[in-house]
Amino acid sequence: MMDAAAEMLSLTHASMLAGFAVFLRVSAAMAFLPVFGEQSIPNRVKLGLSLCFTIIVAPAIIPVLPAGFDQSDVISIALATEVLAGLALGFGLRLFVMALQVAGAIAAQVTSLSQIFGGGSIEAAPAMGHILLFSGLALATLLGLHVRIAEAIIYSYSVLPYGVFPHPGVISEWGIQQVSKSFAMAFSLAAPFVVASVIYNIALGVINKAMPQLMVAMVGAPAITAGGLLLLFMISPILLTIWVEAFSEYLANPFGVR
Repeated sequence: MMDAAAEMLSLTHASMLAGFAVFLRVSAAMAFLPVFGEQSIPNRVKLGLSLCFTIIVAPAIIPVLPAGFDQSDVISIALATEVLAGLALGFGLRLFVMALQVAGAIAAQVTSLSQIFGGGSIEAAPAMGHILLFSGLALATLLGLHVRIAEAIIYSYSVLPYGVFPHPGVISEWGIQQVSKSFAMAFSLAAPFVVASVIYNIALGVINKAMPQLMVAMVGAPAITAGGLLLLFMISPILLTIWVEAFSEYLANPFGVR
C-alpha cells in the first residue's frame, strides 16, 4: 500500500512539474497573443486563459518530454528557455496585429483622418486603425483562433525543444524577417489609400495651378476625408481577407521550418 502511494506521489510530482513547464511557455506567449493578450484584458483573465491553454496543450506535450526533464538542473534551465520560446511565439503573432495598426495609421495619415482617435484600447490610435484591428481580430476569432494557437504552441516544441536555448543568430534573423514582413504587409494593406492620396494631391495641384483664386484647401479637405471613408468601406473586406489568409498561413508554420 505504501509502495503504491509512493509511486502515485512520484507520478503526480512529475506531472505537476511537466504542467508547470508547459505553463511557462504558454503564459509567456499569452503576454503577446492577439485577442487573449490585449492590454485591455485584466491580468486575472490572462492567468485563467494561460491555465486553460496549459490544460489543453499539456496532454500532447508531456509524453514527448525528454527523459530527466524533472531534474532540478533541467528545471532551472527551463525557467529561461521556456519563457524565451513563449515570448518568441507570441511576438511573431503580435506582429500581425501591429501590421493592421500600422496600415490603419498610414491610411488615416494620407486621408487626413489621423486626428480622429478611437478609444477602444489603451494607446490612442487613429479610428481607421481601430476599425481594421478589431475587424481582423473578430474574423480570426470566428475562424478558430484559439484552436490554431493551441496547435502553434504544440508545434513550437518541435522547433524549440524543452530545456534547449535557441541559437541567438537564428532567433535574431527570424525576428528581423518577421518585423520586415510585418511592415511590408502594413504598407501593402495601406497601398490603395496611398495611391488614392497621391492621385488626389496631383489633381488638387493641377486645379490650384489652373484656378489660383479657388481655395482648394476648403474644397479638397472634405473631399479627401469622404473619399477615404468610402474607400475604407469598399476595400476593407478585401484587405481583411488578405490579412486573415496570411495570418492563417503563419499559424500553420510560425517559425518557417517544416
